[in-house]
Amino acid sequence: MSLTEQTTDAVATALAAAPKGPQIILTGDRPTGPLHLGHYVGSLRNRVDYQHQFKQFIMLADSQALTDNMDDTNKVHRNVVEVALDYLAVGIDPAKSTILIQSQIPELAELTFYYLNMVTVARLERNPTVKAEIALRGFERDIPAGFLTYPASQAADISAFKATLVPVGEDQIPMIEQTNEIVRRFNRIANQDILVECKALVPDIGRLPGIDGKAKMSKSLGNTINLGATAQEITAAVKKVYTDPLHLRVEDPGHLEGNVAFIYLDAFDPEKDKLEEMKAHYVRGGLGDSIVKKRLEVVLQELLAPIRARREELEKDKGYIMQMLKEGTMQAREVAAKTADEVKAALGLSYF
Repeated sequence: MSLTEQTTDAVATALAAAPKGPQIILTGDRPTGPLHLGHYVGSLRNRVDYQHQFKQFIMLADSQALTDNMDDTNKVHRNVVEVALDYLAVGIDPAKSTILIQSQIPELAELTFYYLNMVTVARLERNPTVKAEIALRGFERDIPAGFLTYPASQAADISAFKATLVPVGEDQIPMIEQTNEIVRRFNRIANQDILVECKALVPDIGRLPGIDGKAKMSKSLGNTINLGATAQEITAAVKKVYTDPLHLRVEDPGHLEGNVAFIYLDAFDPEKDKLEEMKAHYVRGGLGDSIVKKRLEVVLQELLAPIRARREELEKDKGYIMQMLKEGTMQAREVAAKTADEVKAALGLSYF
């Protein structure tokens, strides 16, 4: 099945359950480092498709990134432009997708404050996604309050733009469920449907493992291949890609399960028929890992070369990037401000 077919299937499933009428997508990233192949598979290339079908808001979630980066705020600041460069380099068009900076829309923080009155601490702590992230970061009970209350913040982000579709991985579905809980409770309080519920748009291709075989490609684990990687960096990374530890000799039968080289080829190799032949050869024996990695390097070099070239060209004009972000943020703020006014009016907070 092609990427377009997979994307279409995922969209069709979500659309069937979404509210009728024009569909709005909210998506985005925490700007804590350059984007990598995991982001490309999980979200970026789908966003390029979505922008031709829906109204799409793409958020640089810098405020949210501070919840566990207050000791290095400059990391967040400098990566706003870096992530924006990655967006444009992969083909996201600011004329078709509204790219915005979260911190520059104060109405999002205002909505978060109201929504925090609609959820308990116990409910926040029960959120499976929050629990997993707390364990991953080793916070134990020293949890930054902003981190714990992230579901309310995300609910504000989604509802401010009245998004009906939110692309997420399966591990983020509990966040969407909690957003809808808050939306329903607010609408009951307001006694009218001001906010809209949303549906998770889960891609058929899940997250990529790291080059080391770990479950997740992660900046913090250092097991990524960045979108702006040089040809030399790609070569070096492919050499480290985890394959089959039991495949000790060329003539030995190989295993595909957990074999990162083949997982990446499944995601990126456009020649599917030849790939299936290579898999069959590997499984029956007689195909060395070096041949598989050679093919993987060719595929990744061809994929990333034009992205890198476009990124390098855009990087020459940082002023253009900032102007694009400013314009997108201003457009997004108009939408968020209208929702915030509706929320305040429903809560009896409009006086003048």
